[in-house]
Amino acid sequence: MKVRNSLKSLKGRHRDCRVIRRRGRTYVINKTNRRFKARQG
Repeated sequence: MKVRNSLKSLKGRHRDCRVIRRRGRTYVINKTNRRFKARQG
Protein backbone atom coordinates (compact mmCIF):
# COMPACT_ATOMS: atom_id res chain seq x y z
CA MET A 1 0.00 0.00 0.00
CA LYS A 2 1.29 3.43 -0.93
CA VAL A 3 1.08 6.35 1.47
CA ARG A 4 0.70 9.47 -0.62
CA ASN A 5 0.07 13.19 -0.29
CA SER A 6 -2.31 13.28 -3.24
CA LEU A 7 -4.74 10.46 -3.94
CA LYS A 8 -6.28 12.13 -6.97
CA SER A 9 -3.63 10.77 -9.35
CA LEU A 10 -3.90 7.26 -7.94
CA LYS A 11 -7.66 7.24 -8.37
CA GLY A 12 -7.17 7.63 -12.12
CA ARG A 13 -4.99 4.56 -12.53
CA HIS A 14 -7.90 2.15 -12.92
CA ARG A 15 -11.57 2.69 -13.57
CA ASP A 16 -12.69 0.67 -10.52
CA CYS A 17 -10.74 2.66 -7.94
CA ARG A 18 -12.78 4.10 -5.06
CA VAL A 19 -11.86 6.78 -2.54
CA ILE A 20 -13.09 5.81 0.93
CA ARG A 21 -12.74 7.50 4.33
CA ARG A 22 -12.26 5.30 7.38
CA ARG A 23 -11.32 6.43 10.90
CA GLY A 24 -10.02 9.78 9.69
CA ARG A 25 -7.86 8.27 6.98
CA THR A 26 -8.52 8.34 3.27
CA TYR A 27 -8.01 5.19 1.23
CA VAL A 28 -8.02 4.27 -2.44
CA ILE A 29 -9.12 0.66 -2.87
CA ASN A 30 -9.96 -1.45 -5.86
CA LYS A 31 -12.03 -4.62 -5.62
CA THR A 32 -11.12 -6.05 -9.02
CA ASN A 33 -7.40 -5.24 -9.14
CA ARG A 34 -6.17 -5.32 -5.57
CA ARG A 35 -2.71 -3.95 -6.15
CA PHE A 36 -4.11 -0.43 -6.54
CA LYS A 37 -4.23 0.52 -2.87
CA ALA A 38 -3.22 3.79 -1.24
CA ARG A 39 -3.62 5.60 2.05
CA GLN A 40 -3.53 9.25 3.08
CA GLY A 41 -3.28 10.57 6.64
